[in-house]
Amino acid sequence: MSVWIDEKLCNGCRRCLKACPYNAVEVEEGKARILERCTSCGACLAECPQSAIFTDIEPRSIPDFSDRKGVWVFAEQEEGRLMPVSLELLGKASELAAELDEDVSALLLGSRVSGLAPTLLEYGADRVYLAEHRALKVYRTLAYTRVVSELIEELRPGIVLMGATTVGRDLAPRVSRRVGAGLTADCTGLAIDPEERILLQTRPAFGGNVMATIANRYSRPQMATVRPGVMEPRRRQGGKGRVIRRKVSLLEKEIGVKLLERVKEKRKGEALSRARVVVAGGRGVGDRTGFRALERLAAVLGGEVAGTRVAVEEGWIPQDRQVGQTGLTVRPELYVACGISGAIQHRAGMMGSRYVIVVNRDPRAPIFQVADWGIVGDLRDVVPEMTKRLKRVLGR
Repeated sequence: MSVWIDEKLCNGCRRCLKACPYNAVEVEEGKARILERCTSCGACLAECPQSAIFTDIEPRSIPDFSDRKGVWVFAEQEEGRLMPVSLELLGKASELAAELDEDVSALLLGSRVSGLAPTLLEYGADRVYLAEHRALKVYRTLAYTRVVSELIEELRPGIVLMGATTVGRDLAPRVSRRVGAGLTADCTGLAIDPEERILLQTRPAFGGNVMATIANRYSRPQMATVRPGVMEPRRRQGGKGRVIRRKVSLLEKEIGVKLLERVKEKRKGEALSRARVVVAGGRGVGDRTGFRALERLAAVLGGEVAGTRVAVEEGWIPQDRQVGQTGLTVRPELYVACGISGAIQHRAGMMGSRYVIVVNRDPRAPIFQVADWGIVGDLRDVVPEMTKRLKRVLGR
């Protein structure tokens, strides 16, 4: 056994029971005893006031990562058009790199995409690693994974960020596995610990009921995916930097997948993500008929209609209109929340809104905590009245 208790020193205070996350300690006849389910995590050692708990496990040492420098952003593009999340990540990467006194690099893959490099430099990249090859024209998992992994292993960055898009969610875990690094998915916050100078990655956990902050101390690079719309792009004056072309050697037979045809669908949620005004409804709207009143208000304001997870599950709005942890993240100028209680899962998707107006019958609803203006009342009365008055004021 790697953890044991000296019964002569133990006084049965039971603190070790509360400290153990695995319920691997019990007290019998006034003495603590370690059970077989113990994982040797060591959580109980520091809690024992009698110093009666011992272990023969040597503390894990943190490797020397002094050769790992730089913050990288995977610049996702589609048909020669940069995805907005790439520019958002460059803005955050510039903040992180400034605290570490390091550089920001953008990793641009594709075919004939060199024209995108100036934009990446303008939005914060100090250098752009450009990998062009006809096999990279369209995203294919094995091809992109191989190129990105080889560059990471050769150039050894300290941090690698990707968007939590369809491509990013496929690419990031494969790259992290190849380079032997950890990965935190769907982050909503990134920061540098001032003492350890490591990346602190914040994301919703336990169904969105808590926000967990994760640190990777034992492997590099520190990898994270970030949901679109969470960060803000920052254009800088001058935008000077280097474009470094990287030679790529890829054969079609090595990729394993051949693209036969592309069928383009309308990008779900695109209009909602770009909307300057969003009118959202929750359980309090009551039914599909209630959402028609929200649609009329949104039309007057020139905005889009959205909803919570409950509204989607009830069939009141389509799934691509869901805002929240398991839906879209939006950053409109104005967010009107109607009949929404304000669970953390929903707030995670709309906290970037510039102004928030809340309409709710319950004055104690958590959504009022993030409101700039709040109206306590029945939305069936308030929303039609708002629509009527706005029509008169706006002349619509």
